[in-house]
Amino acid sequence: MSTHAAARVAAPTRREQILREAARLFAERGFHGVGVDEIGAAVGISGPGLYRHFPGKDAMLAELLVGISERLLEGGRLRVSEDAARGGGSPEALLDALIEGHIDFALDDRPLITLHDRELDRLRDTDRKRVRRLQREYVEVWVGVVRALYPALAENEARVTVHAVFGLLNSTPHLARPEARPDARPGREATAALLHRLARGAFAAAAAEPA
Repeated sequence: MSTHAAARVAAPTRREQILREAARLFAERGFHGVGVDEIGAAVGISGPGLYRHFPGKDAMLAELLVGISERLLEGGRLRVSEDAARGGGSPEALLDALIEGHIDFALDDRPLITLHDRELDRLRDTDRKRVRRLQREYVEVWVGVVRALYPALAENEARVTVHAVFGLLNSTPHLARPEARPDARPGREATAALLHRLARGAFAAAAAEPA
């Protein structure tokens, strides 16, 4: 495949462009602080033109929050299935893969973290329940892997620790932006490595015998 052909395949669709800009604007100014016309302007189409892709802002918000919950769960399950296909012999490597996948989300999709924290309650009841169900299933993927690595860790303790690690990793919206003062903060690679060490440290601490 040529470079130009690969670029065309990788290019986001108009719908994906709309969702990306909607997430950014909603996170920056709040759901009610952004109009359809502004989202349209951000992607170079008229506000009414957005209605060819979405019936309204509520639908955009639902697709953003349900969509990221689905992608995280699918990614976690995929890593587990790939590990099983290789013989399932390394729960430590599998936990590292789960952490790396979540760090990619936490660093690359910061607006969605902010959006979830601020706007989840604006979803319709059915969509909100779907997000919560997907999140519970995602947690259970991690719990299974954590307990395979640390079998002495009780199931409830493993679950609490997974939630705590998610809180740690999902703190990225409070960090400096990637483009801000690169001389005064770790770059993306260093930040990812630090987050990974912190996550692994949390799991090891949870599994350690009390003093």
